[in-house]
Amino acid sequence: MKIRFEKDLPVLLFALVSASTLASLPQVESAWTGVKEVYGEQDFGLRILREAMLAVLVAYAFFEPRLRRGALSSAVLAFLGVVVTYVLFEIGYALYLDLPLVVPMAGLRVFEYLPLALIGFVSGRLGAGGYVINRFAHYLRYYIALQAVLAIAQALWAPPLFGVSFFGGGRPFGTFVSPNLFGATMATCALLFSLVPGMRKWVAASVFLALLSGSRTAFISSLLVIYFQVYGVLRPRDRWALVMPAPILAVGALLLASSPLLSGRDDADPTQDGRIDLWQRVFSEQIHGPADLLFGWGLGLSSNTINVLYGAEHFKGQFDSDSLYLYLMNGYGLIGLLAYLFFLWTTTRMSVHPNKGLVVMFIFVAGLTFNMWEYFPQNAILMYLWGMVLGTGGQSVSSSLQAGPAVSGSYY
Repeated sequence: MKIRFEKDLPVLLFALVSASTLASLPQVESAWTGVKEVYGEQDFGLRILREAMLAVLVAYAFFEPRLRRGALSSAVLAFLGVVVTYVLFEIGYALYLDLPLVVPMAGLRVFEYLPLALIGFVSGRLGAGGYVINRFAHYLRYYIALQAVLAIAQALWAPPLFGVSFFGGGRPFGTFVSPNLFGATMATCALLFSLVPGMRKWVAASVFLALLSGSRTAFISSLLVIYFQVYGVLRPRDRWALVMPAPILAVGALLLASSPLLSGRDDADPTQDGRIDLWQRVFSEQIHGPADLLFGWGLGLSSNTINVLYGAEHFKGQFDSDSLYLYLMNGYGLIGLLAYLFFLWTTTRMSVHPNKGLVVMFIFVAGLTFNMWEYFPQNAILMYLWGMVLGTGGQSVSSSLQAGPAVSGSYY
């Protein structure tokens, strides 16, 4: 049997994302009946499916010669060596702070889907990134169709467990544990579809579902996709008219997303956001010196994984960060936070992908009020896209010719 990742990888990515339709089935059933499960008491159901599919993808990358050679190149190994060294230091520092080993291990959850970034990077370097994304988006239409049917039914008839949708029922959650995770995934699907020519109808469908979820982060991320779509079709001399009012548009989008009509909640006022109070309290109570600022004050204490496994406030100093950047400050310190931002900036400098600005800005914005690297399948899709965009640059013509056929036509 001949292994060729241009043909197989889109199918495997779709199978991985599709695992989310079953992974949280017990929570979905509870939400349909109006029962919200408590942290630390959740039925883990079939979540093992996503880890199993990730293992299949990693094994496939190992047996596919071009993916294996690219992932084991000296540059990639050197980068991974630096990351692993610092992560091991943070684990040791957490243990020095008398945290149980399970806490810093939970802090490694953000790296779980890093293999997808490596696969995306290699596929981008081989010139196959666009082809893989095209085929993946083609399969992803069926996933969106399923989520749309469930979301509309929930928006009409589900109990208002998470708030009220503008259709009269509860805020929809699709096959996820909450509307926020559902909306974040739909916004990410909108990003993916926007990278493929001729799929604007599916961009619109994904944006509509993100809006229907009532999630502010999903709504703003979706508007970011639309903004870049409009920006791309304008003539260069006319784009200033869209750039100049961008800050005002961003503030307006936040206020609109926080309105009870769209959010489905009465407690979504951004001027009274509990996140801001939490961040201020955490910084004032937990940072006691330069070491806490530079290296963090306990890797894993702000991990959602710990909340799910043990419940809230099980360990001293435990909290739910609700922001990737607060998570990084807690677990990896200012050094880790600056390294992450530097890597985002480096992506825009190294990549020649035409949509690198959109992908990097989407990743940056998604992390402001959401630790997306802990939530499946948004983390899986974004990891692959980030790696693919980073790898699109410097590939040779010969490798592009070897990567696979070009894609033409539109998918509707």
